[in-house]
This record gives sequence, C-alpha cells and structure tokens, in this order.
Amino acid sequence: MTPQEIFDKLAARFGAAVSDFHADAKDPWCIVRAEALLEAASWLRDEPEMRFDFLQNLTGVDYPKEGKIAVVYHLFSYPNRHAFQFKVMADRQDPLVPSLYPIWRVAGWHERECYDLLGVFFDGHPDLRRLLLPDDWVGHPLRKDYAEAEHYHGIPTTRPNPIDLFQVSKKGAAS
Repeated sequence: MTPQEIFDKLAARFGAAVSDFHADAKDPWCIVRAEALLEAASWLRDEPEMRFDFLQNLTGVDYPKEGKIAVVYHLFSYPNRHAFQFKVMADRQDPLVPSLYPIWRVAGWHERECYDLLGVFFDGHPDLRRLLLPDDWVGHPLRKDYAEAEHYHGIPTTRPNPIDLFQVSKKGAAS
C-alpha cells in the first residue's frame, strides 16, 4: 500500500484529526492530532490492511519560531511490507503527547530519549525519566535555544579540538 493510500484510509477513518499530507517529501508524512493519537495508532497496528507491527523510530524536531515541537513516528508493517510516517505537533511551552508504550513497547525507550533531549512529556509512560543524561542535568540539548553550561559538577563540558592541538604541537616542534 502506498503512503497516499494509507493516508486516505486514515483520514477517512479519523476525519479532521488527520491532516496535512506531504506526499512530495522523501518520507511522506501527515499530521495526527494528539487527542486522536492513541486511537489512530491502535487502528494502524490492528487494522488488517495496515498491520503496522513495528515502531521503527520516534524522534522530535524543535520549531521555536512556531512554538512547536514535532514528535515524529516512523512505522513499518512486516506482514504488508509498507511504511508510514506521521507527526504530532506539541506546544513547545508544555509539550505533552500520549505515550504509545501500551501499543508498541519499544516506544518506552524512544519516548525516554525524546523526553531527555527535547523535554517532551509522554502521558501514561510507565517510567519517564532521563535516558542519556544524568538525572540532575539542566535543560534539553536538542532544543535549538539550549545553552550548554561550561561545567557539570566541576567537569568541563567541552574539550579542545584535536586538530587545533595538533597544529599547536606541530608549530612548537618546528621552532
């Protein structure tokens, strides 16, 4: 089934909760409203024509000018051999999206990463906590306005560029 056919069936089933199909994108995608996410995701998994049994990836994109964070879902159906992508737009000031953990267990890890790096809260997640960064880390590094602290518990958060060090040692060796 093509992405256009999948979108058409999804839009027929969920109406205005599904919109804005981008057929010309490298990976065609649409928007699914957060309030319809759980029902739409369950339908995409359980509907025999769809059978999206694998959540390949879940990530986020920060759009500070629009005041939004997009949570991007990549699905694949092993039985039907088709793929589909959709986005849920969350308010950047209070990014709250329902957790898909009850539908695809792998969402647990993906949602924790998205929470850690972008600050998206996944309502209903059984263990939403940082995955990559320490629990006391301040901020979310994939937000475009993130300002990295110079130190974390006295440890520098940056290091010199090895190429610059090589050039300095090379100049010192020449003299």
